[in-house]
Amino acid sequence: MRRFLFLFVLLAGLVAAGTVPASAASIRQVTGFGGNPGALQMFEYKPDGLAAGRPVVVALHGCTQDATGYGQGSGWVSLAQRAGFTLVLPQQQQVNNPSQCFNWFQSADVTRGQGEVESIAQMVRWAVADSGADSHRVYVTGLSAGGGMTVALLATYPDLFAGGAVVAGLPYGCATSAIDAYSCMYPGKDLTPSQWAAKVRAASTYQGPWPTVSIWQGTADYTVAPANQRELVDQWTAVHGISTTPSATDTVSGYPHAVYRDASGRTAVETYSITGMGHGQPIDPGVQCGQPGAYLLDVHLCTAARMTSTWGF
Repeated sequence: MRRFLFLFVLLAGLVAAGTVPASAASIRQVTGFGGNPGALQMFEYKPDGLAAGRPVVVALHGCTQDATGYGQGSGWVSLAQRAGFTLVLPQQQQVNNPSQCFNWFQSADVTRGQGEVESIAQMVRWAVADSGADSHRVYVTGLSAGGGMTVALLATYPDLFAGGAVVAGLPYGCATSAIDAYSCMYPGKDLTPSQWAAKVRAASTYQGPWPTVSIWQGTADYTVAPANQRELVDQWTAVHGISTTPSATDTVSGYPHAVYRDASGRTAVETYSITGMGHGQPIDPGVQCGQPGAYLLDVHLCTAARMTSTWGF
């Protein structure tokens, strides 16, 4: 019953160096960033004294969360301050989705030039221009519905993003309606790598090079099935034209980690399987980053800190 109630909530309406600033800024709302066809809100954290040419990270909250709470709880705000980069925090509105889920399953919101993905693309363009950021170092990440929207952005705007980190997310094109989203989330859909890749390639006219993708999944997640991690690997290794067999495996903070390298030796796709973790964002309070809360889970490994390091901030 508990799982059913959570699924109902999750799907209702659906689920280089730079100058390190000397003082903390604050999260602020930005208006007038564009036409905003998806009717989203934009929040931004830009450290005081931020040098030009620094990266931008877009961080997308999960269902029932908001931009500020997710930005702070996931650790992204504190890392933006410490490492020196602009953090864009889109926020869903209840008028679009009663549970404040990004609509990763609605065709109108995950088609290039339309809906929510276009709104977020406009936020990115605004932030890059406003902060003088490096347009080649823009990244996107998100949890759950935010993870699904992260994948949608990588598929529809691969020209805007150098890479992404998907936490408890789903393959692009997995669902086209709220009802369809149920089977996508659990138990998941099984398509061939080429079938999954075709959905991404049809989302734009882009020919590559494709964004890198880091895929994070709890092995005890009963909301978004762990099978979705495998399907995401199938989708994005095929997009990159590489094998679904890992190039190398190791452990990070005791958790299995696999990398899939392209012909140049670059890690194009990677996975983190968080043993025993349920549905939520991995954090490591007091050591790496993060503040515990609903769907913000202390597993002694912080996704935000790991990705900040991996992306070379």
